[in-house]
Amino acid sequence: MIEKSKTKKIDWENLEFSYIKTDYRFISRYRNGQWDEGQLTTDNQLHISEGSTALHYGQQCFEGMKAYRTADGSINLFRPYENAKRMQKSCERLLMPAFPEEAFVEAVKKVVRANEEWVPPYGTGASLYIRPYMIGVGDNIGVKAADEYIFSVFVMPVGSYFKGGLKPSNFIVSDYDRAAPKGTGAAKVGGNYAASLLPGKDAKTRSFSDAVYLDPATHTKIEEVGAANFFGITHDNEFVTPVSPSILPSITKYSLLWLAENHLNLKASEGDIKIDELDRFKEAGACGTAAVIVPIGGLQVGEDFHVFYSETEVGPVTQRLYNELVGIQFGDIEGPDGWIEKV
Repeated sequence: MIEKSKTKKIDWENLEFSYIKTDYRFISRYRNGQWDEGQLTTDNQLHISEGSTALHYGQQCFEGMKAYRTADGSINLFRPYENAKRMQKSCERLLMPAFPEEAFVEAVKKVVRANEEWVPPYGTGASLYIRPYMIGVGDNIGVKAADEYIFSVFVMPVGSYFKGGLKPSNFIVSDYDRAAPKGTGAAKVGGNYAASLLPGKDAKTRSFSDAVYLDPATHTKIEEVGAANFFGITHDNEFVTPVSPSILPSITKYSLLWLAENHLNLKASEGDIKIDELDRFKEAGACGTAAVIVPIGGLQVGEDFHVFYSETEVGPVTQRLYNELVGIQFGDIEGPDGWIEKV
């Protein structure tokens, strides 16, 4: 039986994007070739073998999602089946057993329901961040896939990923690669993020929000922005986002592609964005579940600093895209069929 906590005393409007221990999380274990039914638990600590493949060989993956409180008090999930599908692809890349789509979405719903009092109120701009993950565990030592796995989901209320909300941020092109040309860039695995820690720190040390990564094969095309995807708006109103086998297929990015074409009547496409052709774009931004949209004010490229729309004001197309996406997520705008799943 789930015991409800007392009303949460939280400054919802000033939440940061940081870990908060909530009441319940879901955990399921894979043994002898099958997943168990899983259960909710109040314990936020994992007890695993020292030989777990997640610790030694990086056999792990995760997802990022959010739950949103609507004006009528109900709770929305945004395209959760897309997260389930993407996690299955990450699992396939790392030889981990896929967690079934329906079971994935139901586990997410169970955790959100159990932590309903942690879902921020409508109108605060805050949301409930959801982190499903899978790790290889068990007594292992050789370089091979594990025989046992843990799938878990935990949640926490969060504010904006970047302080200040929707306002332009400046970035710098990194000399480092985020992922190898035929590596794990398209999978949401921890190793990709571990590789980004040093260049990300270097960028922040130089007063930039994060690093921008070029394609690892030629270093001539933009691929990703820190832990988010890049997009640009051309002077003839085309929404363009990079395409590459080493880019994580962002659910937010593909949602923006659809919205740009169908709600804003823009031409929308995936294509190469060459670093020496930034003048094509009047606006640019980073997008992802955590960040939603971050307008890119300026981009440092070697000794040159390129400003897009403004370093202080949000471009009109970026603002409209943000309004459309967030409006759908919080239930103020009707989205396409299947985009919203009620908890």
